[in-house]
Amino acid sequence: MKKVKIFLSAFVVLAALQSCKDNNNLEEVVEVPEEPREEAPAMGDPNTVKADEGTFDVAKLSYAYDALAPHIDAKTMEVHYSKHYLGYTNKLNKAIKGTNLEDQSIEEILMVVDTKNTDVRNNAGGYYNHSLFWEVMSPNGGGEPKGTLADAINAVFGSYDSFKMQFSAAAAKQFGSGWAWLVVNKDGKLAIGNTPNQDNPLMPNTGIAGTPILTLDVWEHAYYLNYQNKRPDYIDAFYNVINWDAVNQKYEAATAK
Repeated sequence: MKKVKIFLSAFVVLAALQSCKDNNNLEEVVEVPEEPREEAPAMGDPNTVKADEGTFDVAKLSYAYDALAPHIDAKTMEVHYSKHYLGYTNKLNKAIKGTNLEDQSIEEILMVVDTKNTDVRNNAGGYYNHSLFWEVMSPNGGGEPKGTLADAINAVFGSYDSFKMQFSAAAAKQFGSGWAWLVVNKDGKLAIGNTPNQDNPLMPNTGIAGTPILTLDVWEHAYYLNYQNKRPDYIDAFYNVINWDAVNQKYEAATAK
């Protein structure tokens, strides 16, 4: 009986020693705290964007920077509006300061602009083109035009789909920076074209003449953050945000002259 007790005691001691040895080989589990998540930078308010002192101020957006997403993302809109557009506005005011152009409307300036005066040409164009661009987009846009504009599109281009094809081609084939346009020409008919840089159809000798009623910015700063080099995807997305009510109003005003 004593031998049995001694054997059992020895077994317990050996088991305890083995357990300690195994415990020494265990890796300590350390709980790694989660890194704090980076919060997205706060989106700015377009209503706080104001031009420096001068004749022209920025046209106010009727929607927030993120209102056109996912077709046009918030960051692109914010940079485009508060940096690029504001820059054109401020430079235009400086370019015309102290000249007879200070008392003229932007349309009057563009129609008589000396194309060799690049300060006025580029910045007046940049101001006008962007002001129109913001106006012809809406969070509730898309679909197809209605009323007199729809009738005119069908009469000139054959159908809305044919119009889209031609307008998209004008935007896609514009080499480098520029704009695609839908205008009412001097005969009161619709026409499609494009212009480089910040030129527009109100300026002399740009290849397309008329009263602009719809435009698409194809400068890279208008789409590159979201679409990179895929300009055709950006062009397709634009049709989802076109404010056809605003375009139709511009069409009716242009044809009533």
